Amino acid sequence: MTSPYHQEPKLFGKWTYENIVVDDISLQDYIQLNGKCQVWLPHTAGRYAAKRFRKATCPIVERLVNSLMMHGRNSGKKIMAVRIVKHCFDLIHIMTKENPIVVYVNAVVNAGPREDTTRIGSAGVARRQAVDVSPLRRTNVAIHHMTMGARTASFRSLKTIAECLADEIVYASEDKVNSFAIKKKDEIERVAKSCR
Repeated sequence: MTSPYHQEPKLFGKWTYENIVVDDISLQDYIQLNGKCQVWLPHTAGRYAAKRFRKATCPIVERLVNSLMMHGRNSGKKIMAVRIVKHCFDLIHIMTKENPIVVYVNAVVNAGPREDTTRIGSAGVARRQAVDVSPLRRTNVAIHHMTMGARTASFRSLKTIAECLADEIVYASEDKVNSFAIKKKDEIERVAKSCR
């Protein structure tokens, strides 16, 4: 029997994890939203880099937070990154009137490139060969490109990084080319198509 004080975890005490569906079947194992990954705060202090593929079990929102802590001056400032994501999710809710976790999950699904190129051939003649992208790398690249786009947009700009990240995630979830991540994905897939 559950205690009367038992509550379903809600992200930042606001956003529910109920009824969130990952449309892309290949990414279902890599976008973690169930069980232990339903957290109040995206700050679990887990050792996700200790072993290969363990980061796939990290809550998907925490992976966004970790990706924001880049460029020397921001490294290690996780509380700051959590605050940015919190503001960002509030803004996404204001912009779309939807659960921001749903919007973010759709953005990750849309922004991951499905085909990429690799270099084949050693010393001398190296050519590009098109290859399929694994689901884990798709989520990694999608999150990285979204944070990179937000960071670039907010640099020397009046807009805060939370506003830029909110814009980036909303555009990516709607598959619009205004999004830096979608632009990069299209470019990567176009190059890969020419190298088949």
